[in-house]
Amino acid sequence: MSEYLLNYPTAVLEKANSYWTAKEIDQQPRVWREAAQNIVEQRSAIEDFLVPIVADAGLKIILLGAGSSSFIGEAIAPHLRQSLKRRVEAIKTTDILAAPELYLEAQTPTLAISFARSGDSPESLAAVALVNQIVEQHSHLVLTCNPDGSLAKVCAERGQDHMHCLLMPEGTNDRSFAMTSSYSSMIVSCLCVFGACSSWVEQAAQMTERLLAQELDHIQTLAQRPFNRLVILGAGSLLGCAQESALKMLELSAGQVVPMHDSPLGFRHGPKSVVDKNTLIVHFHSANAYTELYDRDLFAELNRDDKALSIIGLSADHFQLDSKSSAMIDDIWLGLVYVVFCQVLGFYKAINLGIGADNPCPSGEVNRVVQGVSLYPYGSQAE
Repeated sequence: MSEYLLNYPTAVLEKANSYWTAKEIDQQPRVWREAAQNIVEQRSAIEDFLVPIVADAGLKIILLGAGSSSFIGEAIAPHLRQSLKRRVEAIKTTDILAAPELYLEAQTPTLAISFARSGDSPESLAAVALVNQIVEQHSHLVLTCNPDGSLAKVCAERGQDHMHCLLMPEGTNDRSFAMTSSYSSMIVSCLCVFGACSSWVEQAAQMTERLLAQELDHIQTLAQRPFNRLVILGAGSLLGCAQESALKMLELSAGQVVPMHDSPLGFRHGPKSVVDKNTLIVHFHSANAYTELYDRDLFAELNRDDKALSIIGLSADHFQLDSKSSAMIDDIWLGLVYVVFCQVLGFYKAINLGIGADNPCPSGEVNRVVQGVSLYPYGSQAE
């Protein structure tokens, strides 16, 4: 009997050049549990490195990455600011490279947390070097999925006492073009580094397993609808999750579906003009009772407008295991479930469009690991 992934026989997925995307989406609940266990097993070494750093009340924490890796920072920065009571900023490595003086403060103690699937993109290494060059008191925590990547190797060099590397579970160095299990496993690992998380991971994993067991037919039908615009809305940590989810659709549809993301309150200020009869709206509802007041207002307004092709509201109740669990989950964990929903939606849209999800741009204009980046020493000038 043939193995199935996301409702498709693996043989069909392999022929359609979509096997790895399906596998890496499907494996996420398992690798989240493995990621959390890895942190438990390494807790002593992690605390030896981090506790003295985070004890500094003047510490600035910067979350670094490019593409999906940068959206990890966007999602978790609000949560870490609240829990650590420290300055936490999500900064794209691409922004730091272009104008480092706008983001790095020489006199401010800085912990740079780098997220990198392969660890081989040129911006990852260059951003670490710039932090070292500009910030007097600096340290680095690297989360990567590739033990053989350049970033992991830099951490392993002798004398790098200011660097610590955490490797994600085996199999998360996604072989597909779009980051899926790499993105979510780095979120889980970072959250677990800075707090107890076993119960949260288990709850998010079980909710996602329910999604993968019970929602695939619904999502597959949704992907078959004739939309070429996608709007994803979320507040707080869910805004970063919406940003990543929008990128997944853009990548997997090879640009045939044009997405955007916004907060529910921000969407009214002009961006709502994008909605037409070819637009699908996916609204990430917050588990926070106060934030949900604004979610409900906009959701009702969008339905009254009756402009979109379809409006989908996702909530904790939608994936709840029981009434108690849905009331307890925090948005940063709920966002993982929402992101998987959108990964599946993007996967099915690729299949519907006849696009190989594992490599939606075979002509090479965009690549799994970014190419064609020229790096310049800081202080250079154009001639």
